[in-house]
Amino acid sequence: MRRRDFLQTTLAAGTAALSWTLLPPMSARAADSDLVEVTLEARPYRYPRVTGANFTGLAYNGQVPGPLLRVRYGQSFRARFINHTGSGSTVHWHGMILPNDMDGVPYVTQAPVPNGGEFLYSFKPDPPGFRWYHSHVGDQDARGLFGAFLVEDPREPRADVEVVLILHDVPDLHSLHAALAGTSDAPMYLPPGLTATGMRAQPAPSRMSGMSGMSSSAGPMRMGDGLKYLSHCINGAAYPQTRPLILKVGQTVRLRVLNASPTLTHYVRLAGHELRVTHSDGNPLVRPVTVDALRIGVAERYDAWFEVTRPGAWLLESLMGAHGGRRQAMVIRTADAAAHPLQVPPQSLAGARLFTYGLAGDGVPLAAGTPESFGAANVRRTLLLGGGTPGHPHWTIDGKVWPNAPRIDVRHGDRVEIAFENPTDMDHPMHLHGHIFELIEVSGERLRRPLAKDTSLVPAGGTARWRFWADSPPGRWMLHCHNLVHQMDGMMTEVDYVHRA
Repeated sequence: MRRRDFLQTTLAAGTAALSWTLLPPMSARAADSDLVEVTLEARPYRYPRVTGANFTGLAYNGQVPGPLLRVRYGQSFRARFINHTGSGSTVHWHGMILPNDMDGVPYVTQAPVPNGGEFLYSFKPDPPGFRWYHSHVGDQDARGLFGAFLVEDPREPRADVEVVLILHDVPDLHSLHAALAGTSDAPMYLPPGLTATGMRAQPAPSRMSGMSGMSSSAGPMRMGDGLKYLSHCINGAAYPQTRPLILKVGQTVRLRVLNASPTLTHYVRLAGHELRVTHSDGNPLVRPVTVDALRIGVAERYDAWFEVTRPGAWLLESLMGAHGGRRQAMVIRTADAAAHPLQVPPQSLAGARLFTYGLAGDGVPLAAGTPESFGAANVRRTLLLGGGTPGHPHWTIDGKVWPNAPRIDVRHGDRVEIAFENPTDMDHPMHLHGHIFELIEVSGERLRRPLAKDTSLVPAGGTARWRFWADSPPGRWMLHCHNLVHQMDGMMTEVDYVHRA
């Protein structure tokens, strides 16, 4: 596939980017080429009215989200990055195992590309699955520098219809600066019907509990970190400006859903349907699970399937994007849907089967008071996540902020286990660059089917445990919270390969 042909494809996809991006099969010509070449140009961008926001941000190639990048697994990839943002910038290839100097971390793996400058990223995308790309400089990703990257595995079965959905929230930058200083007065929310941690749905209210005045409304709570948002979008548009996805009865649909929010965990429901989840962060689950709603932490991705079994019209909605008078939603319908009323998902998650790590990983409680073996590891570290207290805005690892947080030194071939302890009242979506780890434990629940991931939520007041092989290309690989406020305020360290060749 030549660069010119690929750019024509991505520009055509950009015209369909309001609320969803359809994934037709790759052409034989595109799939047979050894190399895919693209140009990504970052510039200031005035958000259009369909976003529902009066906002000037940044964009790749004049669109938010940036162009969908697609390669067949095994192809090589080159991206010519041109920076016209007005300051330094880089591109991070999230979820990829690649040479360390291609990872896009300023002052760690490369110098920032200066305004007016260029940089050539060149690597073979690995592993296959749903990845993404974004700036790793300051608040540039929150302002619009992000996009989806699909590494297609030709061995995987295709659905009749395949769609990429990117959930993204347009921040109030004044609120962001206040949150970084620890002075924001913005409320924090959880959808109704969740437990206080947001990690599980409450039981369905009984008739008696309803009569007693019990409320399932969570109201102002903890996810969001005090950040105000101007709008909540799906692929560049806010409801009702999102474009309907029109399907046929009998079709199977695969939704590839990315949470590109700066801070919000999203809870997604499709009215009238269950969702069969097959992949987490682009990596296949050992066994698919069927749920009523997805819980998607910042930077996480899920592949969710459903079948159209009857005519109708149904709203797909993120309940986290429903506050503030704006809804983050889109209509999915059949062609004859005019004869059917629009079905809206329940606004409470009480009684819903919510995607959780324990459900997907067949979690079992650890035996109380007894040590639990998670297998051999020759590097073990426990990281204490802290900070965010009133008057002390910094977010820390072991009481330190980047670049002074303790690093994790490994040698190639090490078996590494990292345990996180989170006594704070915020979930932390922790992300490891350049590796796929196994999530093996969450808050006292051992996962009998570990989840292969690159990002996982460490629950408020809880714990999590990862295991991985140190078999990536040598270098310095960042480990940080993907909540933008927490990352910028210091919750970041690195896995450092010592005795690098």
